[in-house]
Amino acid sequence: MDFSRKKRMLRFWTDKIGNILLRMSWHLLHAIIYLCYFTTGMVHALESHLISRGLLRRYKSLHISKINYLAIVIESEDACRTSNVIQLLQWVVALGINHICLYDNEGILKKSKDLILDKFDGAILFQDTHEDNILLDQPCMTLEFVSFSDGKEAVARAANVLLMKYIKSGATGSNQGEQIFTDSQMSEALKTVGSGGPEPDLILIYGPARCHLGFPAWRMRYTEIQHMGPLKSMEYGSLIKAIYRFTTVRQNYGK
Repeated sequence: MDFSRKKRMLRFWTDKIGNILLRMSWHLLHAIIYLCYFTTGMVHALESHLISRGLLRRYKSLHISKINYLAIVIESEDACRTSNVIQLLQWVVALGINHICLYDNEGILKKSKDLILDKFDGAILFQDTHEDNILLDQPCMTLEFVSFSDGKEAVARAANVLLMKYIKSGATGSNQGEQIFTDSQMSEALKTVGSGGPEPDLILIYGPARCHLGFPAWRMRYTEIQHMGPLKSMEYGSLIKAIYRFTTVRQNYGK
């Protein structure tokens, strides 16, 4: 009986010590991860500060000509920070980027477009223009405001256009097994309904999520995407670093 009791006591203390060690290991792992994130954040903040001050030479020469069209995707909660959005646009324009698309999921930026446009002399809405490629060669500033609903409605209207063309073509049951709609036909249909738009060379995403937040997929087939963190924490140095990184990357476009 004494032996059995000692055995139970030994098992009890072994399990208890094991649980304590497991908890300690778990907390230690969390502490290491937190320390890594904290250190990375501090290094990033220091680097952004040095870039903003112009103390890092390699960031002084930017090949802005590689960015014909820039998209800025902002999480809807941050999109309410109009002053931050205007400040960000002023930084971008000062760098020489004049053609910009602003996107948020809920269309909050659209409600502030008049206020934003008033802050930039000579700026026009991209939606008011017709020839995308010609416009991108012009020095005037253009702003495009896009939301998630634009993408859904555009796909529905484009699908309707393709369906009507298919019906008018008099397709019969004998060739229904063939591919009816090609990628080029879909692109043409989107342009027909006014939702084609140029593909951004670079998308900057401001928000907690590392995704494009519903930005139209057909407009980002060859687009570089960079996550910038929350808009409220935006830094000029981080913007310079993102653009520098893009302009120094070799793009093969699937080759």
